[in-house]
Amino acid sequence: MTEKSLPPREELRQLREEIAGHDYAYFVLDDPSVPDATYDRLLRRVRELEAAHPELITTESPTQRVGSEPVGGFEEVLHEVPMLSLDNAFAEEEALDFDRRARDRLKSEGIDADQIAYVAEPKFDGAAVSVRYEDGLLVLAATRGDGRKGENITHNVRTIPSVPLKLRGPAVPRVLEARGEVFMPLKGFRAYNEKALKQGEKPFVNPRNAAAGSLRQLDPRLTAQRPLDVFFYSVGHHDGWDVPATHSGVLGALEALGLKTCAEWRRQEDILGCLAYYSDISAKRDNLPYEIDGVVYKVDDLRWQEALGFVSRAPRWAIAHKFPAQEELTVVQNIEYQVGRTGAITPVARLKPVFVGGVTVSNTTLHNVDELQRKDVRVGDTVIVRRAGDVIPEIVKVVKERRPKNTRRPLFPKRCPVCDSEIVQAEGEAVSRCIGGLICAAQRKEAIRHFASRLALDIEGLGSKLIAQLVESELVRTSADLYRLTLQELQSLERMGEKSAKKLLDSLETSKSTTFARFLYALGIREVGEATASALAQSFCDLDELMRADAERLEQVPDVGPIVASRIRAFFGEPHNREVITELLDAGISWPKSKKID
Repeated sequence: MTEKSLPPREELRQLREEIAGHDYAYFVLDDPSVPDATYDRLLRRVRELEAAHPELITTESPTQRVGSEPVGGFEEVLHEVPMLSLDNAFAEEEALDFDRRARDRLKSEGIDADQIAYVAEPKFDGAAVSVRYEDGLLVLAATRGDGRKGENITHNVRTIPSVPLKLRGPAVPRVLEARGEVFMPLKGFRAYNEKALKQGEKPFVNPRNAAAGSLRQLDPRLTAQRPLDVFFYSVGHHDGWDVPATHSGVLGALEALGLKTCAEWRRQEDILGCLAYYSDISAKRDNLPYEIDGVVYKVDDLRWQEALGFVSRAPRWAIAHKFPAQEELTVVQNIEYQVGRTGAITPVARLKPVFVGGVTVSNTTLHNVDELQRKDVRVGDTVIVRRAGDVIPEIVKVVKERRPKNTRRPLFPKRCPVCDSEIVQAEGEAVSRCIGGLICAAQRKEAIRHFASRLALDIEGLGSKLIAQLVESELVRTSADLYRLTLQELQSLERMGEKSAKKLLDSLETSKSTTFARFLYALGIREVGEATASALAQSFCDLDELMRADAERLEQVPDVGPIVASRIRAFFGEPHNREVITELLDAGISWPKSKKID
């Protein structure tokens, strides 16, 4: 205990340091250092002193974790170092292939890597965050978002007791961005839901949704009521920090700074050790106090990580080895056919709703006519539904012993269910497509939805329901028509008031300032995803040069082979597409000019 005879400033400093030490012992080391009553007396004394001397209140004070007022919204945060996603492995063979590819690539870089040491860690089922400290003080916390930009959730992360407001130690980095996962422990999840039910409130569906939803509260006082925790597992941008040589060293350094890490991580000498770890953690999964959905393997040597680099949005030096997906039985109530942006016809099984892996599944795609026939799914069938990778629901198999009598194989349509145009299947393709193009309202809706999506032009407020109204009312036939919309036209739509209409028009105006890569992605060229669009933008000086490029020139671009090159040339060779592009540019869409990268 500190002496009360000390000057208020000094007493507060000592009290805060003592409380921070007890927090570290309790939340990080899971080893309480004082009884709760002692801790409460220390905190009460801090509040007394700060009430008497408000000028001495600082942001790292334990009394300042929870703000008193809600924020107005979530500001955008750009990640200086992208928060990458991981590729997945679902079988041992895939993990072994990952190891083989890593060793082969290291050898190609002149690194002798007959054996790679890894760090194996649980893959937490929560919400990824980045927490930035400057001179040891917490100044910013952000969601992962799309990996390049997220949302400012500092007001909520500050309420999590295991997130230190100030780093420990005499030599803290000038800047340190710690990456981790916010989650809701199972005990807290169950207790919160029990309380919610008693009070007549809606319970959370699963701990992952609980964590993600809690971080997106505008009022930090609500987040503070949620039993959240965190594990830190990597770093992003840093400055003034003596970086360890290994990932295992980074984990130790994070904990020394007061940042909580998971005690279940292990360093393994090779991939076989990782597979043994996978088996061990699988066996104890049900007894862990938090949910995990797999294991992550990371190359331990940071120099080797750098040599391995990245592909698209994922590192080559890490992989998530997912647990087998959860499965349930349900019944197929109907089979319908959806029309996608490029005219692809996709069979969709409508299911009797079933709770699988923490979510209610009521429909699942059957991808194409070949899979529909191969799995022989019929209306009335009892099927096994699985959430592949705990994310995408799929029908694993039909339980034919339970098949009702007189069921029939579904007939794949010959004409589009939306516009009645012919459906064709090109030679060598598994997908059947409606040839209606812009005649087909479904294709128009999906094309505009893609154009407005977050990774494309990011037009806020233009959701699927509004797009449907715009297309069905003939106000919008192409993406260029979006920029001709008037306030009066928008206000004439259902549930669109003046305020919402003005907000959408403002968002459309904002979207005109974009990047070359985003614009190319937004055009919806077949086979051109985000990574390919970025590669094209880096390889060509401007749009005119790209539109004139022949197949040979296009195939020099990374990720562009003969098929993709032919798709690009066909898209730009279509007069209608060139007309829409001209209209979009005339509407004012532009991007910074940049030199091409050879």
